[in-house]
Amino acid sequence: MRVCGVELKGGEAIISLLSYEGETYNVPDCRQKSFAISNSESTETMREFHFAFGKLIEDYRVDEIVIIQREQKGKGAGSVTSFKLEALIQILPVTVSIVSPVAIKEQLKRNPPQVDFEGLELKRFQKNAFEAAYAFHNMTIYKTDEE
Repeated sequence: MRVCGVELKGGEAIISLLSYEGETYNVPDCRQKSFAISNSESTETMREFHFAFGKLIEDYRVDEIVIIQREQKGKGAGSVTSFKLEALIQILPVTVSIVSPVAIKEQLKRNPPQVDFEGLELKRFQKNAFEAAYAFHNMTIYKTDEE
């Protein structure tokens, strides 16, 4: 199964692909590490994001998208643009799950990755997206219901 972990920050969708096959994790090469949105008021900009993200998901044969949950109100609330991006991702023709940061931390504590993050050839800013994908795989493998 191939999962795309997504961290939505401001006007950016940071992604990391992770597959699990034959009891082995693999971080496939990906042409894009993030999608930045400069003008979320523009219908054309949002359509371009939706198309580009959908094309990436299709090209890399992603089975599931995992988005890190953000607060909806209060000090740590996500931006309006991040919620627009989430909605556009959710209407893609692939299963989308929202996973809380607490559930991700619990999975990482229970089943820490057996590889050093720096050895994965990912950028440091992709770490949260990678951890979301990794935690989701573990929730699926070990059938935990922490989403």
